[in-house]
Amino acid sequence: MVQTDVLTLADRQIEYRLLPARRAGAGDLVMLHEGLGSASMWGDLPDRLSEATGCRTLVYSRHGYGRSSPLSAPRTSDYMHEEARVWLPALLDAHHITEPILFGHSDGASIALIYASESERAVKGVIALAPHVMVEDITITGIERARAQFRESDLRARLARHHADVDGAFWGWNRAWLDPAFRAWNIEQLLPSIVAPVLVVQGTDDEYGTVEQVDRMRRALPNVKYLEIGDCGHSPHRHHSDAVIRATRQFIQSLDGTSASATTPAER
Repeated sequence: MVQTDVLTLADRQIEYRLLPARRAGAGDLVMLHEGLGSASMWGDLPDRLSEATGCRTLVYSRHGYGRSSPLSAPRTSDYMHEEARVWLPALLDAHHITEPILFGHSDGASIALIYASESERAVKGVIALAPHVMVEDITITGIERARAQFRESDLRARLARHHADVDGAFWGWNRAWLDPAFRAWNIEQLLPSIVAPVLVVQGTDDEYGTVEQVDRMRRALPNVKYLEIGDCGHSPHRHHSDAVIRATRQFIQSLDGTSASATTPAER
């Protein structure tokens, strides 16, 4: 497992990795993990993205995940908004990041979109992998399936390799999403406020969401590119990492006008 550091923010300790820039002026890439993710669950993707883009790259485990402080209370339905409004800004301040490029997966992608829509700090760009902008039936079905797998399969043991408090990490996410009140969660009204360019990467066979998530984003966002990938489920960066890294590199280069925007045969 890769070496990480710990940063104290208010009442919690946050696990993080900071990879140095490989190219002057490349920008700061900030990676936001999924609902069951952590700094370590990205694997070698941060290193590969750092090498491909030249960006200084910050990876961290949110409160309750990885080796960050465990939860002291259940997550509420606004936990992604709280992360975007309170803890992500504090983390950026601690690392003197003034214009982040946000790279988020699933919950992390939603947090990135919320932050980009509301922050007074400039956002250079957003790469959103399998984002959620509203709750679908398929999402709830997938999370119910994960609950059964956590109880009955080796899922708990596999997650325990990445989380100091694996039960807190899993149930904090699972119970928040399965709370009936969470069905009303929706961030579509925030999307038109995002002025930064956005790259959305979506799997055609995502077990947690359909392309309707993307269609709603494309209708609402003023500056969006879309990369569709097959045979990758909810995690395009795991199953087709080369395609995601290539699209991310091209997208970041386009932010500086140093390259054409990301285009591949799978993009529409």
